[in-house]
Amino acid sequence: MRDQLKPEAGQPPALPGPRRTPPAPEGSGPSATGQVAERLAYLDSATRRINSALDLAATLRNICRVLVPTLADAAVVHLRDPLPNVEREPGFPDDLRIHHSRGTRLGRRGRPTTGSDHRGSRYGTRYGSRSTADTGPATPVTRGGALAHTLLSRRPAEAAVLGAAGSPAAGPDRTTELLRELYGPRGLARLGPGSSVLALPLRGRKAVLGLLVLIRRPPEKTGRPSFDATDTATAAHLATQAGLAVDTALRYAREWEIANELQRSMLPLRLPQPHGVRLAQRYLPGERGAQVGGDWYDAVPLPGNRVALIVGDVMGHSLTSAAIMGQLRTSAQTLAALDLPPHEVLYHLDEQAQRLGREQHLATCVYAVYDPIANRVVLANAGHVPPVLVGPDGTAELLELDSGAPIGVGGVDFNSVELPAPPGSSLLLFTDGLVETRTRPLSDGLELLRARLAATQRHTPEQLCQEALRILPPGDRGDDIALLAACFDGIPAGDVAHWYLQPRNETPGRARRLAAHTLRRWGLEELSEATELMVSELVTNAVQHATRPVTLSLVRTSRLRCEVGDDSPLLPRPRRTGPEDERGRGLQIVARCAERWGATRLGTGKVVWFEQRLP
Repeated sequence: MRDQLKPEAGQPPALPGPRRTPPAPEGSGPSATGQVAERLAYLDSATRRINSALDLAATLRNICRVLVPTLADAAVVHLRDPLPNVEREPGFPDDLRIHHSRGTRLGRRGRPTTGSDHRGSRYGTRYGSRSTADTGPATPVTRGGALAHTLLSRRPAEAAVLGAAGSPAAGPDRTTELLRELYGPRGLARLGPGSSVLALPLRGRKAVLGLLVLIRRPPEKTGRPSFDATDTATAAHLATQAGLAVDTALRYAREWEIANELQRSMLPLRLPQPHGVRLAQRYLPGERGAQVGGDWYDAVPLPGNRVALIVGDVMGHSLTSAAIMGQLRTSAQTLAALDLPPHEVLYHLDEQAQRLGREQHLATCVYAVYDPIANRVVLANAGHVPPVLVGPDGTAELLELDSGAPIGVGGVDFNSVELPAPPGSSLLLFTDGLVETRTRPLSDGLELLRARLAATQRHTPEQLCQEALRILPPGDRGDDIALLAACFDGIPAGDVAHWYLQPRNETPGRARRLAAHTLRRWGLEELSEATELMVSELVTNAVQHATRPVTLSLVRTSRLRCEVGDDSPLLPRPRRTGPEDERGRGLQIVARCAERWGATRLGTGKVVWFEQRLP
């Protein structure tokens, strides 16, 4: 019996059980007492086995394994179609569909299900399993029929012994009619004369969820009798436990879907695509058996055509982890927009995490800023797994940064490291779920990832993500995974012009001449008039508020971008002007002439920018 209940790989541990058929507590004396004790032990172990999983498929497998072959030769689990929302009353069951079977090839209307391990007799002497959410068309439940009566009843249908051609040899007609509704005349014929069948409703906490059908082959083939009253009582108890277990699994699945949707809603729907770098991302939630995690990724455009790349992981798996992830991601976006150095961003994130009052939920994070003009990348790490940098020649290395402590520890210094990032190189940021599994240590996973990326001939961000995911072993993932890949293209120095201008009255005129000269050199004379006008307006505003040199930048990519920066933190705002006002029209002119424009506050001032489409 212990061997018969031995689970397959990845299943809960086997529970002890009695002999092949639980004996009835008949008679008196030590023998009867032992039989009662053995049956109670079976019920206890079977109940624990049925309730040992939260996943629906695993729960159905456990239900059938405790029943077959101990109590029956075959078992079929029918559930409502579609699966109901158990949080509310689902109403009358309109359809049933087979979701799991064991020890039988019998499917709806007598058709055999496929994909099972059935070898030997009609019901499978090897007791193969079949688990699926769609083994054929659903069976309609007719109001007033035997199937509806059994589903709505709180008592199991009385066991029936089939005679020739599926007629009842013993037991009530209602059970036979129920089987005919489920499997049709051909299905009854496949069961064969002498087979004993027991049908039990699976009731959840608020409504019936399905039907459990148990089958015993004829006694002359198995050597054990048909279902009796004691067997029916045992099966009814286990069906009650099975219904509650299915209800729990459906509730857990719904909660998992809600939590997963919550986490996905906190991640960016799409990444920006700044010039000079190509980005791609992947997010894989943990398998349904795992709770929602706190992995996140983000990319934030910065002035100077730079981009901030962020990947983080809140420790733990719960809705609280997902909520903290959303708060930290929002804080990271705000800090990145201030154009702080990477180590300063992590420092302020650490302070923010402590203010959240969630000390038990620490987070790791790696923050990088790529400059496509200087072809440099600056990184800082807070206890995160090291990113992988792939050079233009295909070599891949793990960036062993000063990892520091996780965010939320407090009182820890973070350091920034600046590295060359020539055109053609790539950077992959990821969470530990990619490289660390139940069977593979972190160090082995990191080396496997590095070798995999080094063996890739051509790198696009999508290829980087795809190749990285190929190192995942088959089987369940206990943790979610976030990937952020960046391929660095850079911006040629000939497409960039940058000046420092003293805040003087003649500076706007000089800025116009510099812009016009640069546009002629780039062959963009068509944009000269509008660009000079907008540059003059922005530089004039900057000179009025600046106490230090004003910066003027022109960058040519697929668009012409102009940035004017000063040390004043006050952001300009468009305002209504009257006919007699002499000031306040500059931003209106910029908004009318530019395709896009905006203002960004920095740690040391602000930058006002505009973009124009190239002719």
